[in-house]
Amino acid sequence: NDLQNVLYSTDIATLFLDRNLNIRFYTPATKALFNVIPSDVGRPLADLHSLSADRALTVDARAVLAKLAPIDREIETQRGLWFMRRVMPYRTNEGGVDGIVITFINITERKRVKLALETAKAQAERATIAKSRFLAAASHDLRQPLQTFALLQSLLAKNVEGDKSKSLVARLDATLGAMTSMLDALLDINRIDAGTVQAELVDFSVSALLSRLRDEFVLHAQAKGIGLSIVPCSTIVHGDPRLLEQMLRNILSNALKYTEHGRVLLGCRRNGGVLSIEIWDTGIGIPEAELKAIFEEYHQLDNAARERARGLGLGLSIVRRLGDLLGAAVRVRSQVGKGSVFTVDVKLAGTAPAGHDERARRVGNGGGVTIAGREPRTGLILVVDDDHEVRELLELFLRDAGYKTESARDGVAALALLAQHAIRPDLILADYNLPNDMNGALLAAKLREYLHHDIPVIILTGDISTEALHDIARQRCVQLNKPVKLNELTETIQRLLSAPRAVAPVLAAGPPEPAPQHLAPVIFVVDDDDQLRAAVRSVLEDDGRTVEDFASCEAFLAAYRPGGDACVLIDAHLPGMQGLELLHQLRSAGHLIPAIMITGDGDVPMAVQAMKAGACDFIEKPIGREELLACIERALAQPHDNATTSESREVAVTCLAGLTPRQRQILDLVLAGQPSKIIAADLGISQRTVDNHRAAIMRKTGSKSMPALVRTALAAI
Repeated sequence: NDLQNVLYSTDIATLFLDRNLNIRFYTPATKALFNVIPSDVGRPLADLHSLSADRALTVDARAVLAKLAPIDREIETQRGLWFMRRVMPYRTNEGGVDGIVITFINITERKRVKLALETAKAQAERATIAKSRFLAAASHDLRQPLQTFALLQSLLAKNVEGDKSKSLVARLDATLGAMTSMLDALLDINRIDAGTVQAELVDFSVSALLSRLRDEFVLHAQAKGIGLSIVPCSTIVHGDPRLLEQMLRNILSNALKYTEHGRVLLGCRRNGGVLSIEIWDTGIGIPEAELKAIFEEYHQLDNAARERARGLGLGLSIVRRLGDLLGAAVRVRSQVGKGSVFTVDVKLAGTAPAGHDERARRVGNGGGVTIAGREPRTGLILVVDDDHEVRELLELFLRDAGYKTESARDGVAALALLAQHAIRPDLILADYNLPNDMNGALLAAKLREYLHHDIPVIILTGDISTEALHDIARQRCVQLNKPVKLNELTETIQRLLSAPRAVAPVLAAGPPEPAPQHLAPVIFVVDDDDQLRAAVRSVLEDDGRTVEDFASCEAFLAAYRPGGDACVLIDAHLPGMQGLELLHQLRSAGHLIPAIMITGDGDVPMAVQAMKAGACDFIEKPIGREELLACIERALAQPHDNATTSESREVAVTCLAGLTPRQRQILDLVLAGQPSKIIAADLGISQRTVDNHRAAIMRKTGSKSMPALVRTALAAI
């Protein structure tokens, strides 16, 4: 009686069957799944009329009797209820099997939650795609008139006379800067949300950073008639100088924006193991209820009319996101009418290693390899743009700068111009979005084919879509985003015109020459950027390395002969065969040459694919000299040092062992290329929680960049 009372009181549907699959007992909750009555006891299971589409029940029951292993399966009833059905052996006290027990646990609510999460994830993915498309379209459509605006302002600034006129032109420049910064802020938010902004943590002095901020904002403060004091500090901290500077710049800009009288002060103080960088102002202050809301996107105080000079309300949102990325706490306290204090807590460094200040400056300024400039030269520039006003203004500027110019409204007209008038331009300056099914990148390819040499091409674009960027990169064109400043355009033109030209000869096919034998290891560089290739060669040869460089994967494969110590640096995005495809071909052919993949976009899935395809390392542009040399040392040592590989795996396993289950889950999604917003929707947690976990993952694994994290994760496999 006690056993029967227990079974009758449970809400879990349960069937007991003997070895012949006849019903011995059932609980009342079973009626939710079967039309069963007391007289059914003793009847075969197959006689029961099931209310669910569970055709596998009898098959599973026989399988459990045969193998004695439980079987779980999710089933759905005709009324839309979901159950987890488990079939288990019915064991006797003596250890024998006298039948089976089938339980049905209601999981309807769990399925509804899962469905809701899947729906939310799909909606978030659609929203992310829609936002990216919108930003790409808005960026292009807004930057096109801004480009005209920038050209007009620059030309006016060169020719205007009189203090009043110069003042008006200066105001135009300020307005242009405000509009451009709004677009850039939108793109910054998009890049952070996508997880493509990564911190490179180093020890550095805040002294140079504070000096740059003082020089940047002092004139703005004077123009408003308020005081600006930035107290010098040379404390060594641990962080990313570039991202920290952006955080402080956004806060300082806000302080000046909302302060009409008094002063703004930036100073530092040690506080335990951190350096607290504080920005004080005597501005309008922030109500207590708004202290959290100010870090939300598009939230602004005292700007109901949405004045353009006050931006979009994204500055503090970017500050919060970057703070989470750096592990730098951001705090604020304020009194309405008296002012505010924003504090950024940055970790103090230990004893600064020799030479770290120079390394920090390299990181803060991009850290790229540069080459010495050459004597400026003039030449004929072909301008291709369907916007009549932009085309005319560009021609006017270029002629004023000493260049000869020709122009065309689209690719068809440009090709006709060259054919009819035998024009041989020295450089092409083209818009990307051109009419008549020929964009700027495709035009570049056709013009180079027609002219039989690799003429330099600058693509002006406001299109930020991934497809456009890859298209431009594949054609080896220099990309400048609209609106481009004329001094930036001039510098780019001079650099390209001064670079050596690569003529494309037509050679008869023949057997490849035997590969020369090198005693020293050979570093093969495969990159379509002539300037970068030359710079990398210079750095490596200066270090005593033997270098061979190629502009494409096809050229490398045609020349490569296995044998001897070597490694290859491969750009991820190349014209024709891509870097990833080259890795697959090398592995398929059995060539074990160590490969280093180079990229400029921090593509996490690309890093994972590259390393799974055989790359031993993955580094991002701009490439610092020390990082490049260290990476090559690791690559060359790899085939000879199995002990190091084993040790690296042990270190990686130890690093990942310190992660919590949730962090491991988030790490897997990050490595799959999921942005924080999608991960948050997938896991049902806030985006800020995801960002905090990502920062903790980077800290626990000691990874200073996303490629470093990928290396650690894959080394542990």
